[in-house]
Amino acid sequence: MVNLNDLVAQAQAMQNKVKLAQAELAKQEVVGQAGGSLVKITMTCTKDVKKCEIDSSLLKESEKETLEDLIVAAMNNAKEQADEISTATMEEATSGLQLPEGVDLPM
Repeated sequence: MVNLNDLVAQAQAMQNKVKLAQAELAKQEVVGQAGGSLVKITMTCTKDVKKCEIDSSLLKESEKETLEDLIVAAMNNAKEQADEISTATMEEATSGLQLPEGVDLPM
């Protein structure tokens, strides 16, 4: 039989870990790149875009469509990195909670 007080204490400890992890993710930055680093997007692991860098060689009318595609690719690359870090961080923050058999947290 699981002690309800122990379960509540574990849940509160996990909640605190999750809050700390979320604060860290909001500070941690990743850089997505495309076109051999011609376009770089810097964003936090909570997906707040902080910076967009574009190589001056792409600032020609004839390169407009390429530039647009590279910005999207760099954003997606940064998002993928942020997602990987976020998933690992949150898994670590929520590990160790001993739930009774048959009880699962929605994730």
